[in-house]
Amino acid sequence: MMNRRHFLTTAAGLPIAACSQFQSKTGKPPNVLYILTDDQRWDCLSVAGHPFLKTPHLDRIANEGARFANAFVTTSICSPSRASFLSGKYAHQHGVQNNFTDYPRALPSWPVNLKRAGYDTAYVGKWHMGEEDDSARPGFDHWISHKGQGKYWDTEFNINGQRQTVKGYYTHTVTEMTLDWLKARPGNKPFAMCLGHKAPHGIWIPEPKYEHVYDDLEVKKPETAYHFGPNVPSFVKERVRTWHGIDGNLYGHKSFEEFIRCYHATILSVDDSVGAIYDALRQSGELDNTFIVFAGDNGFLLGEHASIDKRTMWEESIRIPLLMRYPAAIPKPVVVNEMVLNQDVAPTVLDVCGAEPLPDIPARSCRRLLAGEPDPEWRKSFYYSYNYEAEFPYTPNVRGVRTDDWKFTHYPNGDESPDKYLAELYDLRNDPLEKSNLINEPGAQEQVTQLKAELRRLQESLGAWPDAMPVNPQLKMELPEESIR
Repeated sequence: MMNRRHFLTTAAGLPIAACSQFQSKTGKPPNVLYILTDDQRWDCLSVAGHPFLKTPHLDRIANEGARFANAFVTTSICSPSRASFLSGKYAHQHGVQNNFTDYPRALPSWPVNLKRAGYDTAYVGKWHMGEEDDSARPGFDHWISHKGQGKYWDTEFNINGQRQTVKGYYTHTVTEMTLDWLKARPGNKPFAMCLGHKAPHGIWIPEPKYEHVYDDLEVKKPETAYHFGPNVPSFVKERVRTWHGIDGNLYGHKSFEEFIRCYHATILSVDDSVGAIYDALRQSGELDNTFIVFAGDNGFLLGEHASIDKRTMWEESIRIPLLMRYPAAIPKPVVVNEMVLNQDVAPTVLDVCGAEPLPDIPARSCRRLLAGEPDPEWRKSFYYSYNYEAEFPYTPNVRGVRTDDWKFTHYPNGDESPDKYLAELYDLRNDPLEKSNLINEPGAQEQVTQLKAELRRLQESLGAWPDAMPVNPQLKMELPEESIR
């Protein structure tokens, strides 16, 4: 049903977003450029202190806008996280709880709201919700995507209803298609462009110019690679030689060293892409009138805790890069240290654009944080969940809570096997690498009690209790199959 505000806006031919308090010097409502990578860790930016990866174009976005030093996903696998970015909801709320479920077509999203507000909207690249469906999704005037993962070379795309194999390296192909749309679109309306990269998802294939860039790099396994202390859950040790373990097949790469070099090399192409789009916006005069959001859909373990992949609640799995640039809302460069979640992107975009907010979401706009202002009501904890997948039986159900200082991780359904599914408690201030699980330490039991209570409070307040989850059987640790998700 069309509400009065939408009717009046449509009748007048003006976007709702014209009411935005964050209009640039041009007096126009902001454009939106949303760029999402796949499996990029939070620390894979040189501005975040990476020891060898150089990302000058991403660094420029951070140095001219906002870098979120503590950005997290609330379910660390691709499809659930992508749905949270769009909807402002947790996985149990939006219903996309695995990599085989599509975004519900009736579920509100920020692109749908911007389209209703009069924006030209486009999606180019990896969608990755609904494996076998490449058809256009609601909210987008222009649609270029593909089934499943896509390929680093010569992917078949659905281009506005017509399938076509587009020759070339994926990162540059989607960048060129993005630039083509930006150049060809009429300039009388604001735009919202969503660009989904494949990189740095495995199997990692760098483009030729970066194929050997790290050949001379000395690669060392991380400090926690084989750190099996007395309180490490036994399932972690058991999966070392599986698809998600450090001694598994590493997505088909010949060695750990090659795996590390190729993973990082694919990010160099993403950085080039960001630079090309930045320059195009600058040349067209739209740079400072565009709200740029860059993020990763989840983190990725590169051998920490003897693990590969994501899904778990360790920091390397749940932390993501998140950058924003828009001078009207970010008057000076800022590093945001508050715990910001992937679902906070949706209300932030709509707030900055002055568009209709999404209904009934737990997420919050980062508007005050972007301006460098304190927000006394900002969250002090957040809820994390992952549901066991029979296709990938190397990680059990996960439920946890993280605060600024502490993390408590519970593996439900496994309480009858306390060694295999031993809960984890980490003092993040003093143990950022999560080396010392304090769950059985006598002096930590008060903290355990408090965090268990906070976990239950979050679950109840978010509608996640009673907890509906798959019952994971005895974890079956096998050598990896050929499929990848």
